[in-house]
Amino acid sequence: MLAYYVEWHMREAWRELMFSDEDQAAKLIRDPVAPAQRSDEAMKKVQSRTLDDGSPVHSFQTLMATLASIVRNTCRTPSGGADAPTFVITTTPNPQQKRVLELIGQIKM
Repeated sequence: MLAYYVEWHMREAWRELMFSDEDQAAKLIRDPVAPAQRSDEAMKKVQSRTLDDGSPVHSFQTLMATLASIVRNTCRTPSGGADAPTFVITTTPNPQQKRVLELIGQIKM
């Protein structure tokens, strides 16, 4: 249950980067029985598959895959023994990954 709750918050935070409709005010005034209609902005994202800044629109899975390329490796020299000193290398997030992480940082619980 906790995993679904965390995923819901992540989807809400990433709404602007995903195919999701950003017009949340329309949700409050629409008929709850009638089928949901996408806004013109959401349809534009779906058709062009790009955001206003030219970057690609993502699904939840593709955003998670984008973040999966950020890694932290603990390294040791090949000739070193088990007690040889180690060092850590962390990949630097690209601008898109930075934006995704910034949006996650804005979640308040």
